[in-house]
Amino acid sequence: MSLIKKTFLFIFFFSLVSACTKREPEFSTVLDDPKPLSDFSLNRENGAGFNLESLKDKWSVLFFGYTHCPDVCPLTLYQLAEANKKLEGVIDNLPRIILVSVDPDRDSNEVLKTYVNAFGENVIGITGNIEELRKLTDQLGIFFKANKHEGENYSVNHSAAVVVINKEAQFHAVFSAPHSIEQFVSDLPIIIKGS
Repeated sequence: MSLIKKTFLFIFFFSLVSACTKREPEFSTVLDDPKPLSDFSLNRENGAGFNLESLKDKWSVLFFGYTHCPDVCPLTLYQLAEANKKLEGVIDNLPRIILVSVDPDRDSNEVLKTYVNAFGENVIGITGNIEELRKLTDQLGIFFKANKHEGENYSVNHSAAVVVINKEAQFHAVFSAPHSIEQFVSDLPIIIKGS
């Protein structure tokens, strides 16, 4: 066999193996072109302001919920926090986990601080007035509605998606519910390293 044929076969085989070994995210949808976001003005659990600029220079995963949520919210935050623990050493800069409270009437800074601290150091909480919350949620396709007619212990209907924001503060990917630790551990490194 000639050297040219051997070289061609080697290149063909190497290309085939490389194509077969490149992993694609399995549990999330990655946008072909990350979507730039418009500014908004919210507050962190520690009282500091939080806006579009606050999302820059670090990957973030956003979950929209509320502290009085009986099931989906604490479970999702737990799953994200556990996934980050498993990803230590796999990803150089772990994504920041952000609970965006869509219940600003009950989720004061102090309530948010106590709540997010239960999930670990890399979890923060943000909220603000409804108008500013909608500036963010509308851009990401997130729905929420407080059911205040239920009385003092009202529920809040909300999307259960986890949104991935890249270091340029762009909407980069989304995980649809239901979630699992394994799904986040599988896809987050591919999303972050592949960008």
